[in-house]
Amino acid sequence: MDTSTRQRWLSALANSPIERLLALLPPALPAAPRWLRRAETGLMMLQGRTGGAGARFNLGEISVSRASCEIDGHVGHGWVRGGDGRHAELIAQADALLQDPARHGELMLAWIAPLEAELAERRAARSREAAASKVEFFTMVRGE
Repeated sequence: MDTSTRQRWLSALANSPIERLLALLPPALPAAPRWLRRAETGLMMLQGRTGGAGARFNLGEISVSRASCEIDGHVGHGWVRGGDGRHAELIAQADALLQDPARHGELMLAWIAPLEAELAERRAARSREAAASKVEFFTMVRGE
């Protein structure tokens, strides 16, 4: 599995609401995966860059939940913003299953493609909402 493909599916899983994952994933998930790390919540330091590309600085902390499991020899990891351990566990299980070459294509079509489409629609809706509130400023020339 190449890194960019795995990043793509992990991003889609982490940015999707847990309710959507609970609707999509459970039929394919194993009854009892081998947990390497059950869900745990902690803090992570966020870094920013001055001007977007300059020197790094510590922006602040964010809570994250993480989990790791093994399914059929594939180790899956799940990270998600916030304290929802169940969300992290679902991501870890999905990550492990998506690494299986025999099931990869089927699961990408069943899980990741619809999640990415929904994410794109949510982003487009937010963009339309922001565009609707755009204010145009103009300057009038005074005749002095």
